[in-house]
Amino acid sequence: MQSLFQILMLLLGVARFFIFAHFIMSWLISFQVLNVRQPFVSQVWYGLQRMLDPIYNPIRRVLPNMGGIDLSPIVALLGIEVIRIVLMNNIAFFY
Repeated sequence: MQSLFQILMLLLGVARFFIFAHFIMSWLISFQVLNVRQPFVSQVWYGLQRMLDPIYNPIRRVLPNMGGIDLSPIVALLGIEVIRIVLMNNIAFFY
């Protein structure tokens, strides 16, 4: 059962990494540091969007419209941290 705990923690870490990468990349694109017309940048950007949209869309439906600000990555990161804390506090169930 300990391996199940470690796999869950790994998946949460990978999801957190992808959300951070998407968040940073969105800022770099909006400040025109990265250009979406470049093939590699567009592949990474659209791949991250396709991967994270199933997580962001339910959050976007619940959050009020904030104009041009998208708070769904922050809410998703908070959700991941809550799940991580719950798993860490209940680690005894995995032994």
